[in-house]
Amino acid sequence: AKLTELAERIRPFVADTDAYMMQAVREGKKILLEGQLGTLRDPDHGIYPMVTSSSPLAGYGPVGAGVPVWSIKEVIAVTKAYSSCVGAGPFTTELFGDEAEELRKRGGDRGEYGATTGRPRRCGWQDIPVLRESARLNGLTDVALTKLDVLSGFDTIQICVAYEYKGKRMDYPPQEQGALDLVNPVYESMPGWKEDITACKTWDELPEAARAYVQRLEQLSGVPVSMVSVGPDRNQTIFR
Repeated sequence: AKLTELAERIRPFVADTDAYMMQAVREGKKILLEGQLGTLRDPDHGIYPMVTSSSPLAGYGPVGAGVPVWSIKEVIAVTKAYSSCVGAGPFTTELFGDEAEELRKRGGDRGEYGATTGRPRRCGWQDIPVLRESARLNGLTDVALTKLDVLSGFDTIQICVAYEYKGKRMDYPPQEQGALDLVNPVYESMPGWKEDITACKTWDELPEAARAYVQRLEQLSGVPVSMVSVGPDRNQTIFR
């Protein structure tokens, strides 16, 4: 009886969503599809067996939404200015000890801890080979870089620009099973900045070192960074 009552409440919102979405496409309306988890959780291209049950890649967005593939015009990767991970699995740029804890405490508005469990997330430096892989598999047009403010205060910021695997330098993650457990990060150092950037509203207001860091990520990944967030609030996003 309770479910029947609830069903009547949602009845006005039930529709043939494929037809609804296709009509929106024909009318030229903007449609936003949001993926989940991330590229390396893809069951075909990810770090098996640490994957999910369905593909989080952009190419599967039209399948789930019921819109034609050709209707996708932009593919924006949302990635932090550093790396984080929940649960087990390979994490090439993972930090440990005081450095990791400092990054964890700074992360977001409540730190890098599970929203439900409170479990500490694993943290590390930005991983360019993974970002390149994401660009390759998703056809990225832009990057939305979040939590740039978390890096304020570090004297030096590291960027993993490549991997070393079996004596060879690799620009993309190796594909062999278990290979990511054996790679070593190749780091490039950049000067950090001390300023609090959470009140910055424009690109030019950011410290020179912060702008240089973002521009270096663009150069290394080959994808433009069109949005930068400097805090957890919606109005703390800088559009370039």
